[in-house]
Amino acid sequence: MDAAQEAQKREAFRQAVVNTLERRLFYIPSFKIYRGVAGLYDYGPPGCAVKANVLAFWRQHFVREESMLEIDCPCVTPEIVLKASGHVEKFTDLMVKDEKTGTCYRADHLLKDYCKDKLEKDPNLSAEKAAELKHVLAMLDDFSPEELGAKIKGYGITAPDTKNTLSDPYPFNLMFQTSIGPSGLSSGYMRPETAQGIFVNFKDLYYFNGNKLPFAAAQIGQAFRNEISPRQGLLRVREFTLAEIEHFVDPEDKSHPKFSEVSKLEFLMFPREDQVSGQQARKIQIGEAVSQGIVNNETLGYFIGRVYLFLTQLGIDKDRLRFRQHLANEMAHYAADCWDAEIECSYGWIECVGIADRSAYDLRAHTDKSGVPLVAHEKFSEPIEVEKLVITPVKKELGLAFKGNQKKVVEALEAMGEKEAMELKATLEAEGEAKFRICTLDKEVIIKKDMLSISKRKKKEHQRLFTPSVIEPSFGIGRIIYCLYEHLFYTRASKDGDEQLNVFRFPPLVAPIKCTVFPLVQNQQYEEVAKRIAKSLTTVGISHKIDITGTSIGKRYARTDELGVPFAITVDSAPSVTLRERDSRQQVRVNVDEVASVVKELTDGVSKWPDILLRYPTHSSRPALLGFLVEYSTSLVAIPQNDLITPPLR
Repeated sequence: MDAAQEAQKREAFRQAVVNTLERRLFYIPSFKIYRGVAGLYDYGPPGCAVKANVLAFWRQHFVREESMLEIDCPCVTPEIVLKASGHVEKFTDLMVKDEKTGTCYRADHLLKDYCKDKLEKDPNLSAEKAAELKHVLAMLDDFSPEELGAKIKGYGITAPDTKNTLSDPYPFNLMFQTSIGPSGLSSGYMRPETAQGIFVNFKDLYYFNGNKLPFAAAQIGQAFRNEISPRQGLLRVREFTLAEIEHFVDPEDKSHPKFSEVSKLEFLMFPREDQVSGQQARKIQIGEAVSQGIVNNETLGYFIGRVYLFLTQLGIDKDRLRFRQHLANEMAHYAADCWDAEIECSYGWIECVGIADRSAYDLRAHTDKSGVPLVAHEKFSEPIEVEKLVITPVKKELGLAFKGNQKKVVEALEAMGEKEAMELKATLEAEGEAKFRICTLDKEVIIKKDMLSISKRKKKEHQRLFTPSVIEPSFGIGRIIYCLYEHLFYTRASKDGDEQLNVFRFPPLVAPIKCTVFPLVQNQQYEEVAKRIAKSLTTVGISHKIDITGTSIGKRYARTDELGVPFAITVDSAPSVTLRERDSRQQVRVNVDEVASVVKELTDGVSKWPDILLRYPTHSSRPALLGFLVEYSTSLVAIPQNDLITPPLR
């Protein structure tokens, strides 16, 4: 199969999945009756249930397992917070406009699509040209606006919808801006991530944790990004759910006490060196990756292992999951190491989880901007003698020079690191004055030699103050869920082979409904039994649905298979019922009073379906049908002919 045929096959599969998802109301475009808004989606009842189940498992797997501190912060964030984090200045994508219609496009996406399209569909592409296009794809994140514009013009790329010429690329900030309060004087933004709420609360969280490191804080919430040209359904949207963890650790000790629990896990990893040399992802034990220095430290490696377990237990195919290390041109200057959990779907490899060692950048940035020290301390068993930087502002001189701003200048001077302070001292001694930036005033001031003294003195210390490093796993929940839909979707022939039926093979952990209850036919006695079973399921906390329509049992099975319901109870007699497993379509016979507890065992993972097959008699459709005929021969209930010839096993 050539590249073009493969692309067509992927497109057909994706369309089948999306059509099923929208028809069964897993998700639909928002504001549909008003023609919708690109990049905004509503989750319907089954979609809400899947999302709730994924988040519940995330809390169990991470928050409870690691004793994390969960918080919930506002979506509206003051501008000063996002200035400190760098989002106001740097949270941008390069945009181009259709010069006639004004329609906006993300510049790198147009170039990326052009290169991929040529590589996949142009049979006459020379090896030299293919190598050039692959190099362009590898360097996308490195291009300046001018370089990106030159590539777009050089390849003759035009507006996709109109073929009109495009403007030069220019930066567009992706945050939604707003004002806080009626005066409009306090600017804010809808948060582009949940992490900043954790960073600004570090001081209180550290105190809550008994002033001890390491510890982790977690937050689940909505984030907002004003995407230039949203596409790919749930994969690139303007409002989405993030689940983020900030694990605070001593930068001098990034070991993890539970690393041995994941060290033997082996999965696909794509180290930086393999990407640069043109190799493929390969299976590596995470313990070996850490010991060989491929992964920077144990804590980062531990979370990579835990993310692997989380995704595969949800139902992600382990052979279509890889952990890709960021290339040098993707890494933030302050980051120690970054990996993305990428899941393969019909759109290619999609980044769904980022796991980064962000060093101490975030806490230092907020310390500098707020003037509040976001630090931890380590108490020594005995005092130690250290050479200490001593910065002594001369407040009288600073007061005369800066008046009401004296306090902010003093705080900024006292917050200097050793390197910055010694450089300032050298400049003052050489020139008598120096420029010094005050972040809280957002301007540079002139500091004179008589305004402070900077020296190093030996002194005894009882504790060490330091800014913790942060290991951050960040989960795009919508992306994970969409990839899950694709990985768990398949079709199979109906019983008589005349049509293909859609099935979502959700594990019970994720399934929107765990069990359905079907009276075989519309009959008061069977319906009463079904209601009694439903009440028992409710009591043990199992989500379920009763279907008492007169539709054939086969069609009812098909409807719930399409929703991914793993188990179905069919009431075909009063003392016992059949329990069906979705994917094998096998059935066992279980007593009415026992069936709810059996379903509970299965959905909680206490028992697997093969265990149930060993404990209970396998159901055969012929004896059940004979029993059904005998029971109803004594009643005056009319049995539709199609029910008689359709056994209750599809």
